[in-house]
Amino acid sequence: MKKTIGLVMASILTVGSIAGCADGGNKQGDKANGAAGPTKFSIAFPITTGDGYGQRQADLSKEKWVQRLNKLTNTELDVRLIQREKMGVVFAGNDIPDVMGTTFLPTGKDMGGSVEAGIFQPLDEVLKQYAPNLLKKVPKEVWDTVSYNGHIYAIPDYLTNPSRRGTFIRTDLLEKAGLPVPQTVDDFLNVMRAFKKLGVENPYQMRENFKYADVIFGAYDVLPYKDQFEKKGDQIVPKFFDVENTQKVLQTYKTMYDEGLIPKDFAIISSTDYSKMINAGKSGMWSANVGGGLQAFRTNIQAVNPNAKVDVIASPKGPEGKNGYALYSPTVRTFYINKKVDKDKLVAIMKYFDWMATDEAAIFFSYGIEGENYTIDNGKINYKIPANKEEKDEESWRSGTLWAGQDATYNKLQLQLNQDGQDTLKAFDTILSKEGLPGISFTPDLNAFAKYPDLTPTSDTGAKLIVDHMVKMVYGKEPISDWPKVIEEYKSKGGNEIIKEATDRYNKKEGVTIGR
Repeated sequence: MKKTIGLVMASILTVGSIAGCADGGNKQGDKANGAAGPTKFSIAFPITTGDGYGQRQADLSKEKWVQRLNKLTNTELDVRLIQREKMGVVFAGNDIPDVMGTTFLPTGKDMGGSVEAGIFQPLDEVLKQYAPNLLKKVPKEVWDTVSYNGHIYAIPDYLTNPSRRGTFIRTDLLEKAGLPVPQTVDDFLNVMRAFKKLGVENPYQMRENFKYADVIFGAYDVLPYKDQFEKKGDQIVPKFFDVENTQKVLQTYKTMYDEGLIPKDFAIISSTDYSKMINAGKSGMWSANVGGGLQAFRTNIQAVNPNAKVDVIASPKGPEGKNGYALYSPTVRTFYINKKVDKDKLVAIMKYFDWMATDEAAIFFSYGIEGENYTIDNGKINYKIPANKEEKDEESWRSGTLWAGQDATYNKLQLQLNQDGQDTLKAFDTILSKEGLPGISFTPDLNAFAKYPDLTPTSDTGAKLIVDHMVKMVYGKEPISDWPKVIEEYKSKGGNEIIKEATDRYNKKEGVTIGR
């Protein structure tokens, strides 16, 4: 399956430099670390449980993309995969690789105090001397997230656009209804009502815990997540303390429920069923990550309805003109260097990471090897698009897992090769970049969160106590007018302690991020 779509290479790099990257010779390897022979070092990549391409390899040191990366960077990598859930075991056993990849920030509780204990080394000076490309390319605010006591301790995968989630709509249904793209919450409701008249099963697709179904919370800026605190008077409180706007949100969702605009059993719809309903063409609008979602939804829904059209639109605006979803942390993965790594090896590792920020690296990780994964025709790239799950998993391994220190917002080189990808890029640039809700967040987490699990929110779900009451109010089991009582219950069951710690941390500027 090939896409013969022209890519103007002048905007990226010359054909000659592509060939130089893809030939697998030592020329590029010498450029990467300047060593006469390959530098050996161990590197661990964080993974989640599952059956990924890397996990299916018998010997990762012999895996073909690792081998080719070795040649390109003049290294000999000892690649390891560590499940996020087992990271603590690695620290406890003191079996720490030369380069430790995690999804954690330096002072996060999952790091177990390892940075403070001096297990990893500061990187400021070696970055300046041996990785200037990387140092310049990563935004300062991202470097700040991987710093401790004024020193950089990790090399990050990062997001240049922390607004990643968007609002999707079946454009064909919108056209059939004869309505314009909704802009306000009222417009949003009217479009759902029109979809219902057209026989759409779920005009808006909801799921459990309001997860990936929080578009109305965003319109009123009362998202209930752990990075959604705000200053109210002299205290730092969760945004759902805004009684008036939270009640408006709940009333809107109750209207959607009462009028059959969302599934009656939304409170128990799992992520799996959520996706199934959308892909089966049963949903009119929904929320999801845009990066890989647009092409996937178009492909899956058009398989059951060839006339279906799917697009990303601006999220509905509330009365204050706010819209969108919570902004993501700008740091996705973090790579720490073991304190035991000597100077010579450290220099080579820094040059390895610096190469990751080059155009040659982008071509290799995005397209693979010339003649095998892509061809060049008069300066244009013809990329062999993965045709099955195995090939897609392999591409994800190469362009996702192995590419460390990258801008992980999206893979622009891959996306610009077809219309779906170009539409995705356009959505990021013209829609997502203009929406999203910042808030006050804390790294590491507030200690009180661990003490009161029912009051602890996550990055995309509210605390259990809060969500339980919200669901009951939408179902009509509790009056929405009782929201002030919910806040008092939250305070009495540990919320006052959370607020006090958040306020103290904010005033002392200890691990506080304000907006992004």
